[in-house]
Amino acid sequence: KNRSLGQREEVIRLMRLMYIEVDEKKVTIAMLLCSFGIGFVFFLAFWPHLLVGLAFGGFITVLGWSIPKMAMTYMYEKRCGRFVDQMVDGLTLMANGIKAGLSPVQSMERVRTNLPAPISQEFGDILKSINLLGQSQQQALNELSIRIPRPDVVMFTTAINILDEAGGNMGETFSTIVSTIRERQKVEKKIEALTAQSIMQGAIITMVPFLMLIVFALTDPGYIKPLFTTVPGVFALMVMLALQITGGLMIKKIVKINV
Repeated sequence: KNRSLGQREEVIRLMRLMYIEVDEKKVTIAMLLCSFGIGFVFFLAFWPHLLVGLAFGGFITVLGWSIPKMAMTYMYEKRCGRFVDQMVDGLTLMANGIKAGLSPVQSMERVRTNLPAPISQEFGDILKSINLLGQSQQQALNELSIRIPRPDVVMFTTAINILDEAGGNMGETFSTIVSTIRERQKVEKKIEALTAQSIMQGAIITMVPFLMLIVFALTDPGYIKPLFTTVPGVFALMVMLALQITGGLMIKKIVKINV
């Protein structure tokens, strides 16, 4: 129960971090339909084979409850990536503004009005926290690094906080951060190009058993019927699904290189 509620709360938290309007009741209903609803459909699809229906229905129910969290996590990670990409233009604007005599807050206002989401949303939230809620600049920036937990964001917020207290050339510091982000992006793109083939091979290897199962189901249904109508067959299918999912996750972890 706690784990199920945790999945729901995590989905709501990620939606709020992405500035998506949240109706907690609708989120709960959607997650129940995605899990128990689809699981019940699979149970009916295998009727009257009760054992097979329960096995596949239960598996889909558990998987369906996790799908919304996986989808929201994927969307959140993509949004964080877009924010980091926009930091190049955003920090360039801030550096030019500071060199022209503007304060960091005034420079952030330029970013908010001249660049699209998500950086405009995040900087708007910082300005709202400072101007309307009365938070300090340091506290508002620390909250940004919590909402967007990326090394480049932490470097940016730490640099502003340190320079604001100790003094220094903030415009030059921002230019250095921009150069660092650009070099990191070059390395990431090179790694993506080098690992693209391995990722594709892993996806193909993971999908082959499912494609073969579909081919046999269309060409010779009687050949694979024992897999769905006998206890050993259902057990073999469950083991196959578990091994395929585990193998796919391991391949993804091996080919993924963090910069």
